Amino acid sequence: MSIRLRLTAWYTGILAVTLILFGASLYALVWFNTYQEVKKRVVEQAEQILSTQNITLTQGWDMQLEPEQIIRLEDARIFWQLNNYVKSNIRRSPALTEREIRFPVPEMKDIINGKFQRISINGNSYLLYERALALDSHTIVGLLQLAADTNAEDRLMKQMQTMLLFGSLITIVFASSLGLFLARKSMAPIGKIIEAANGIQTGNDLSVRIDYDGPNDEIGRMIGTINHMLERTDGFYRELDEAYSTQRRFVSDASHELRTPLTTIRGNVDLLKRMWNRDIDSLEPAEDEQVRNFSLEAVDDIAAESERMSRLINDMLSLARADAGQTLNKEQLLFRPVVEEVVRRAQFLPRKAEWVPGDLSALDGAMIHGSKDYLQQMLFIFIENAFKYTEAGSVGLDAVRVDNQVGIRVADTGIGMDRSEVPHIFERFYRADPSRGIIQGTGLGLSIAKWIIDEHDGSVEVMTKRGEGTTFLIWLPVSFNALPE
Repeated sequence: MSIRLRLTAWYTGILAVTLILFGASLYALVWFNTYQEVKKRVVEQAEQILSTQNITLTQGWDMQLEPEQIIRLEDARIFWQLNNYVKSNIRRSPALTEREIRFPVPEMKDIINGKFQRISINGNSYLLYERALALDSHTIVGLLQLAADTNAEDRLMKQMQTMLLFGSLITIVFASSLGLFLARKSMAPIGKIIEAANGIQTGNDLSVRIDYDGPNDEIGRMIGTINHMLERTDGFYRELDEAYSTQRRFVSDASHELRTPLTTIRGNVDLLKRMWNRDIDSLEPAEDEQVRNFSLEAVDDIAAESERMSRLINDMLSLARADAGQTLNKEQLLFRPVVEEVVRRAQFLPRKAEWVPGDLSALDGAMIHGSKDYLQQMLFIFIENAFKYTEAGSVGLDAVRVDNQVGIRVADTGIGMDRSEVPHIFERFYRADPSRGIIQGTGLGLSIAKWIIDEHDGSVEVMTKRGEGTTFLIWLPVSFNALPE
């Protein structure tokens, strides 16, 4: 059973019980008041009759009523019957005689003084009241019976019963129909939620949102929460899909980068095996010298490619640690000695361009909270990258200061880049297309440098132009308040 049917059933059941209790209470209240009023009139008439009578032991007792009293009694639909046990006779009101009605007379021993009972004679309903007549508390000489015609009251109560019954049924049917309509209308947004969920399940479309323009009630807040949840899930899904795409691209590029040195190594090993399988003793001196030269070249190639693979694997290991959330061990350092050591060692790097160190006075007294090894690795990456793409010209390094930040500027006059390439240069294995396959490298250096900068709460700016060179400006937070002991 659906929720709207259960809600309608509960609502209808509660309404039915409420109407039954209300109708029964109203019916009982009207019934009691109606018949209580009749009883009151009957008792008053009995008292009035008894107050006009005279009972003696010698003469017995007989009812004496004035004509106006009889008329008043009959107009009030109250009929009387006198049972005289002494004279053994019965007198009745004229209306009873006309109707040929006789009330049942109980035995003297069965008389209950002041008793009311309902009787039905010839299809008419009466409320009968009995009052014993006695000379004293022990001697009963007669019985006065007064009966009120209650047909009108019975018809009234019957009509009221019918009205309450059919009114309740009509009210329940109408309320159930209206309740079902309101339940269906209230539950309509739930149907939209189900449709949206089914659409997401079948189509993997997390961009679906539930349209709702109703009030901000419980359902409105629930739909808002679900829409926010779908939005966040969509964001997570996109990030996850992007991460998977990056991972697949990373694996593809890594496989490509590793395949080249492995192919070179395998080719050189095969060449050495073929040469060394020959009978070296039978070779002429010139051929022997040639074999030796080929062997040395093959060994040099194997060593170079092995070193390249080692660097690639080390870079990939660094990035894997970064992805795993590894943090650096930091300490307070004087920044200028760290940079000066890099400047000194940079002159020994393989290069064709001129190395031009610049002014580092902006670093005087600057304290940085960081890792010396990783900071120097980051600077070497930018310097080596500048040497790599500068066939002629110069590469320089200097420092600038703005407030509590210092900038290390590495500038070259090399081949430069298009501005469209700048957003991608920190991606793993990315290298500008014209240089791919021409200039040696793994394409991981700038990714590692960017991770180190982020770990030190820094940032990097890139200024470049095709054919005119590239400038990297690395901003790092420092303090100038204290010096280490």
